[in-house]
Parts: sequence; C-alpha cells; structure tokens
Amino acid sequence: MNEQRKEILEMLAEGKITADEADRLIAALERDQPVPAAVSEDGPKTKPKYLRVLVDAIDEGVPSRVNVRVPLQLLRAGVKLAALIPPQALGQANAELARSGVPLDLTQLKPEQLETLIEHLDEMTVEVDQPDAKVRVFCE
Repeated sequence: MNEQRKEILEMLAEGKITADEADRLIAALERDQPVPAAVSEDGPKTKPKYLRVLVDAIDEGVPSRVNVRVPLQLLRAGVKLAALIPPQALGQANAELARSGVPLDLTQLKPEQLETLIEHLDEMTVEVDQPDAKVRVFCE
C-alpha cells in the first residue's frame, strides 16, 4: 500500500474525513497514477487483476469523470458459475437479454474465452462521439 493511501485510511479511521471523502481522495490518487504497462520489454506478461474503465468528459460545460475498476476474478467466477445454471434458466436469461437488445448467448460463454478476451484487451480501442471526451479501457 502506498504512503498516501495509508494516510487517507488513517484520517478516515480517526474520523477526520468521511468515507465519501476518503473514496474521492483514493479515486483521485488512482487517476493520477500512471497506467502500468501490461507487457514489459524484458519480462513476461503478468496476469491482470482488474478491468479498468476511465472516462473524462465535459457534459454541457460540467466536467464529468467515471473511474470503474472491476476485479477480473469476479468475472472469472461469474463465468464459472454460469456453468451451474440449468439450461431452462439460461434460455430464459438469453431471451430477456435479446429482448433488451443485448445479443449475448450465455450458453456459449466459456472460461477459456474470457481469458482470451482479457489477453487481448490491451489492444482494445474505444471510440467516443464526444470530441472532448477521453475513454480508456484496459487491464491492470
């Protein structure tokens, strides 16, 4: 744990700041950190732990920021748990997804496909309609 994060958590424990303030401070720290390279020039590729989505935009003159960090272990566990869902329930879930405009077939979701997707996320490009918006999706 880095020193600044530790100080924020200590201030929270001492009641000097609220949980919301601590969350905002930690998010600001993470935003200011350089994005770690998934592949080093002289070493093997490390297994990523998080899927990160960062969005910086200006909406009607007001700056907006989104910083989402999802543990990839959660996604991996979800894919494995999907194998335990009865076929009838998967069929109903697929029908609801299709009705909502999400063409995803949960019966075809396999753990090895998720790993392949994660490996190729460093090559992912996101296009945004807003010219002043900045979106980054990567694994870390």
